[in-house]
Formats: sequence, structure tokens, C-alpha cells
Amino acid sequence: MTKLKIAVQKSGRLHDDSMSILKDIGISIDNGRDQLKASARNFPLEVFYLRNGDIPQYLKDGVVDAAIIGENLLFEKGADIKSIENLGFSSCRVSLAVPKGFQYQSIKDLNNKKIATSYPNTVQDFLDKNDITAQLHIINGSVEIAPNIGLADAIVDIVSSGSTLFKNNLKEVEVILKSQAVLAVSPKITANAQLVLDTLHFRLKSVLRARQSRYILLNAPNEKLDDIIKILPGMKSPTVLPLAEEGWSSLHSVINKNDFWEIIDELKANGAESILVCPIENMVF
Repeated sequence: MTKLKIAVQKSGRLHDDSMSILKDIGISIDNGRDQLKASARNFPLEVFYLRNGDIPQYLKDGVVDAAIIGENLLFEKGADIKSIENLGFSSCRVSLAVPKGFQYQSIKDLNNKKIATSYPNTVQDFLDKNDITAQLHIINGSVEIAPNIGLADAIVDIVSSGSTLFKNNLKEVEVILKSQAVLAVSPKITANAQLVLDTLHFRLKSVLRARQSRYILLNAPNEKLDDIIKILPGMKSPTVLPLAEEGWSSLHSVINKNDFWEIIDELKANGAESILVCPIENMVF
């Protein structure tokens, strides 16, 4: 059977999150320390551990069929590469930062300034859209030190918590691009590899839906059922089962985890009792 070749970041947070979600969809990887390629024991999959910046070219060339990669890198190096699923982890942003003493008022303050970055295409696109002329210094590495050594007036780089900017006496003034991990596909993927990717994609969607949901069970008096059902529509409608105690029922449903506390408060106000909320491993439709 054809093996799907998928690239992930060789090390770092994106690597860890990528391997975690592959494990969650039931794929076991035999990867020893410092391996550049590993096979799955229970799925037709080969994982290539690559430098993050190299992955877009591997996709373009068809060396790998798919990749778990940050949107920011696709925007910078792979605008012609299609992403088919947002994975909801490794969130960050590509931001413009200036020294804290820079009296920044608007994007116009960058006219004729020097900007250091590892994302020249992203920055140039941003500058062009805002009709700004600036000189770009392309740096691979510690971009944050550029203003401190007089190399640039501003930087554009990846920001997660902002702690690195703070340590280098910089302040974030513009968010150019928001990014998260995505599942990207090579334009040269074969039909057989696509069939394997479809199966993997199905599993991913099941896990991602589950991560955003919670299973809820509760008891309620029958006269309150209609009101509670309006609060708990579930995927189609809640499951209602009679309890041994006459006049009471048990309701089972699924809620969005982001709405959890608001829904719980509303349920309690409408007579719900013994509320139990559980995580979900998979949601298959």
C-alpha cells in the first residue's frame, strides 16, 4: 500500500504539538533520537523531520505529500500550496516591533526606515499594501537584536507571548499576520497518496471537533425539560432518558467548551442538577 509522506518540524513546539496530534489520531511512530525519517507501525505513513523553513520547498517539489506547518511559512514561502485544515495549535503572529523609545504613531512612520526580518515576502507585501517604502535587512536568526546594534529601526518577526520583545527593549506596534498550524498538501500529491491523506484528514477532523467539545450529563425535573433542551441543542438534539425516580429525566448532550460556564449557569438557573461534564476523545460523523 502507498505510504503517505508527511513533513513535520524537526524540533520545537510545533514538532511536539504535531507528534501529539498524530498520537491522538491513533498513529504510532517509531522515531529514535535524531532520526530524519520514521515510519508508522499501524498506518501507511512516513514522517520526515525537517527544518521548518525547508518544508514549503519539499511540498512544492513533491518530496513530501503533506505537512504540518505554520500558516506564516506558507504565506512567506508557499503561497501556491493549499492548506486543508486549521489544526488549532502553535498559534502565533507575525508582528512589527520598534524600540520602546520610538515615537510610533502609524504605519507611515516606517517610510524610509530600515526593517530587519526573516520574512521578507510577508513584510514587502504588507509595505506595498500600505504604500510604504522601507529598506529590508534579511536576517536568519536573532532578529530582535538588530535595533540594539544599529542595523535596523524596526523588526518583523514571530511573536507568541511577547517576552522576547520585552527582553530586547522592543514594543509590538502592528500585527501583520495571525498564524496557527495547518495541514498543507503538495500540489504534486499522487492519487494513491491522496486516498491515505483523506483517511488521515478524517481522523484529524474527529479529534479537532472533540477538542472543542464537552460531553454533558445532567438530571432535571420533567416540567423543566423543554426549557433545558432549548439550552442544550446538542449535535441534533439532546438524549433524554427517564430516571428511576418518577418525574425526573437524565439529559445527555454535547456543548462547545468555550461556552461551558455560561451554559452551566443557565442550566442551574433552569433546574438542572447533578451536572457532569466530560472530555471527548473523538467525534465521528
